[in-house]
Amino acid sequence: MKTTLIVAALAALSAFAVPAFAQQTLVPAQSEIAFTSKQMGVPVDGKFKKFDAQMAFDPKKPDTAKIAFTVDLASVSFGATETEAEVAKPDWFNTKAFPQATFQSTSVKAAGPGKFEVAGKLAIKGASQNVVVPVTVTQAGGTTTATGAFGIKRLDFKIGDGDWKDTSMVANEVQVKFKLSLTGVSPL
Repeated sequence: MKTTLIVAALAALSAFAVPAFAQQTLVPAQSEIAFTSKQMGVPVDGKFKKFDAQMAFDPKKPDTAKIAFTVDLASVSFGATETEAEVAKPDWFNTKAFPQATFQSTSVKAAGPGKFEVAGKLAIKGASQNVVVPVTVTQAGGTTTATGAFGIKRLDFKIGDGDWKDTSMVANEVQVKFKLSLTGVSPL
């Protein structure tokens, strides 16, 4: 009898604790993950068309946040079919062996009004690196928008192996930018 009451009490408590996070949803049509690299000194912009986020984020308690992303690497878009076919190959993203890039937060800290510092592991093509991402959060109506940018080195993730390792042709530095629209986030 006591066990049944305890289970019922825990179920009732979890019903009240979960909804604030359970309804946080990414709005893909209003979101974007893009990047800029340089080829022979000329900026080359790309973006990913398919990605998803799982979030449990309370702006008033950032240290309790859990943030995870998956990015479909085959959804990369440069606006040029031949470039998109090339980056799917083993020397670049190797999308057959590594279809997704992932990010999993390890900590979230407040960094000022509407500003947060998200630390975590970014994994691409079987390699993972710790990254720290500055994020600005704004709210309008029922939508929360998180924006930010951070740099990575493509060779740390084995992107551009073989003949493409020469950084005089394709720069090692890549700037990643994002705008994520979310619903269900508590007020700032």
